[in-house]
Amino acid sequence: MEFPKFLLGDNTDYPEAIFVVHTEFPRFIINLQDDEVEWLEDFDKSDQEELENEAENLIREASEFYDREVERYQENE
Repeated sequence: MEFPKFLLGDNTDYPEAIFVVHTEFPRFIINLQDDEVEWLEDFDKSDQEELENEAENLIREASEFYDREVERYQENE
């Protein structure tokens, strides 16, 4: 099964949270409410520098994805 690069996640136990799931390497879930990131990969020291460089871009892309999705929902109301 193929997944989109980003997915929105929702959970009634966290009504204020805005979860975006990144499904490609490095996989992570970000809560856009507080920018907390949970990595779904195990990294070693050699991956650390690359991850730090890429993380900023991925988090920006996740935020842009969310903004785009909200805009689309509002257009369809």
